Amino acid sequence: MCSCEEPRWGWGHCAPGPILLLSLLLAAPFGLLGEETRQVTLEVIPDSMGLPQNLLHIRAVGTNSTLHYVWSSLGPPAVLLVATNTPHSNLSVNWSRLLSPEPDGALMVLPKDSIQFSSALVFTRLFEFDSTNTSDVAAEPPGKPYPPYSLAEFSWNNISDSLDPATLSATFRGHPNQDPTRAFANGSLAFRVQAFSRSGRPAQPPRLLHTMDTCQLEVALVGASPRGNRSLFGLEVATLGQGPDCPSMQEQHSIDDEYAPAVFQLDQLLWGSLPSGFVQWRPVAFSQKQGGRESALPCQASPLHPTLAYPLPQSPIVRAFFGSHNNFCAFNLTFGASTGPGYWDQHYLSWSMLLGVGTPPVDAFSPLVLGIMAVALGAPGFMLLAGGLFLLLGPKRYSEYQPIN
Repeated sequence: MCSCEEPRWGWGHCAPGPILLLSLLLAAPFGLLGEETRQVTLEVIPDSMGLPQNLLHIRAVGTNSTLHYVWSSLGPPAVLLVATNTPHSNLSVNWSRLLSPEPDGALMVLPKDSIQFSSALVFTRLFEFDSTNTSDVAAEPPGKPYPPYSLAEFSWNNISDSLDPATLSATFRGHPNQDPTRAFANGSLAFRVQAFSRSGRPAQPPRLLHTMDTCQLEVALVGASPRGNRSLFGLEVATLGQGPDCPSMQEQHSIDDEYAPAVFQLDQLLWGSLPSGFVQWRPVAFSQKQGGRESALPCQASPLHPTLAYPLPQSPIVRAFFGSHNNFCAFNLTFGASTGPGYWDQHYLSWSMLLGVGTPPVDAFSPLVLGIMAVALGAPGFMLLAGGLFLLLGPKRYSEYQPIN
């Protein structure tokens, strides 16, 4: 393993050990094996009266399977992940039940016996901390906490207005229903969802590697007035536990930082044993829309913990699919530190994650790093080979000594 300047966030420069180098070299050629062609569609599902509701369905149909991602801002923003073993599975919505106080059974993927995996993520609260007098970037909490914003009490835009079939994207944009301090008078919190019809990377950092089995979420806080001079923001994320246990959190390290400068780490949330569902993100956020090294902020993730000790806001779509008796686990993401760039620079903050079903994409070495390695490892070998050939094939030297008979 390597030792970095700030190993909790994967920042700084580190020298990789031989085991890490060997594992990355072996993993690089196999990063995208197992893909299949999928037909990816994105649609907003209207209610029984034909009115658009904030229920977004991403359907990725393969040869022998279908992936369903159902996003909604009914209650707190949430997403369902469902994988089936047939290309003919469909989403069924009972709107009258879904909008009622008891939505159990209102949302189904049929046929039920085709479901191979299902889980959910719920984005419950937006945190804010005053880091003015805080010097410890790893402190919990990272400053004096202000009352959090409950995302279940936000008002969200009509998702149909932002639907873009060309880019397979849509944006949930909201602000608090009650805003006595007018912090969101000129601001908003946005959840931009994007699906993909092919493998690749987005143009903007952190440029997470995506496949047709995944979709990306970008969370952006824009224009909201902070309650402190050097406010840090955070996000609470809840997910369904696997029985009594929480999903696992993993860290992966790399020597390649071309796609997210100065970031050598990838964090993963995994449900159960592979292949199942996963969430991936780089531990970095950005304080400018054009993300780069100069606007990069560290992203700190807390360990997953059960939420039995306190109630979570109910997500109608999660309850509609899974029922009312579920074990939830949660973790907190905190963006930024008391020093360096921050939200206070331009009143902008963005963070991205990748959500998927199956085996998580594996980063291969970028062409730049492969070129550097080829030069670094190939030049000495070439020189040795050239020297050996010169000695073997070069002109012969004869001694001036003449033997005497």
